[in-house]
Amino acid sequence: MEKLLEILNELDESINWEQETALIDDRLIDSFGVISLVSELEDAFDIEIEAVELIPANFNSVDALWAMIHRLQED
Repeated sequence: MEKLLEILNELDESINWEQETALIDDRLIDSFGVISLVSELEDAFDIEIEAVELIPANFNSVDALWAMIHRLQED
């Protein structure tokens, strides 16, 4: 989780990542941020995030992101 928080803080350190639960819905991350985040996550966690994974439910919170990462690592 620490590595994920590092990546998120590099994206935008003004966001309290651990507290937010509507990162996409509240537009705290825009489409460019999502694309940048996907690239960073793929490299850092050796996963491939397919287009079907690019839904708000997977990106609205740190917990949702962490769950997606773990699920993709198991595949």
